[in-house]
Amino acid sequence: MKIISTAVLLGITLLAIPFFTYYFGTALGVIEWKAIHTLIWVAIGFIVYCFIVGELTQNNSQVDKLWSIIPVIYLWIIAYYSDFSPRLILMAVMVTLWGIRLTTNFAMKGAYHWRFWAGEEDYRWQILRQKPELNPKWKWILFNLLFICGYQNTLILLFTLPSVIALQKVNTPLGITDYIAAGLMFIFITMEMVADIQQWNFQSKKRAMIREGVNLTPDYEKGFLDRGLWAYSRHPNYFAEQIIWVCFYLFSVAASGQWFNWSISGCLLLILLFQGSSSFSEEISSGKYPAYKVYQQQVSRFFPFFRIRRS
Repeated sequence: MKIISTAVLLGITLLAIPFFTYYFGTALGVIEWKAIHTLIWVAIGFIVYCFIVGELTQNNSQVDKLWSIIPVIYLWIIAYYSDFSPRLILMAVMVTLWGIRLTTNFAMKGAYHWRFWAGEEDYRWQILRQKPELNPKWKWILFNLLFICGYQNTLILLFTLPSVIALQKVNTPLGITDYIAAGLMFIFITMEMVADIQQWNFQSKKRAMIREGVNLTPDYEKGFLDRGLWAYSRHPNYFAEQIIWVCFYLFSVAASGQWFNWSISGCLLLILLFQGSSSFSEEISSGKYPAYKVYQQQVSRFFPFFRIRRS
């Protein structure tokens, strides 16, 4: 399974980080290690929480609900360790903007509930739960612990670690690369927001028409959105999300003066995760909507190179 190969790559990456820390940059100091230890303990707490609550409630979207919140916590922890240096404040503010947008999007989909453990579960977990590879139940429990809770929480930690490089090089003043990184993050956060609004409006109208017994027009009858940003990319929100964290990595480049450092592992693993996640989503969509296969042939998965050809 792709998920297993991804998890193996994560393990290799975690083992490789000390090597790259030594050979590609200055070794971390006392403050940086203190900050990392704090983040690790917080991450362990989230892993345990998500696993226990997910198993007790049979709602495995606990990590999904926290995905947009945890990085914000991590960034402000690192900002604290830096005595709120300008670069770390800028990084924390940009991640906070990202978190507000994504949390709002999750809330619109019903992910949050006054009973914090409840809320809408991601439909993909429901489908995965039925896979023969993940039955009997003990296999699903292990998958929940190692991938849903363990891997994803570790990945969240990894793609926020450029902040540790910024902490290490706290005396490096803000420069043009920092402002470019922040500007690009803002542009792609906006792109995500537009893509999500377009998808929300389309799905809401489609559901309303079905509920009211109205005959669906051709655009809605095919079942999926292929207009707006979705005419240029099958996953414009996924595309923007990946670019956001690559841009976030640029802050570590600005701080260290090195184009390559060990904190790049997080955004690379995130890109790998989106390959598998989008493939699984498209497998579901092509099974539900006959026209989706044509859409796949006409429009790029991520990069907005091609527009749907309409007669």
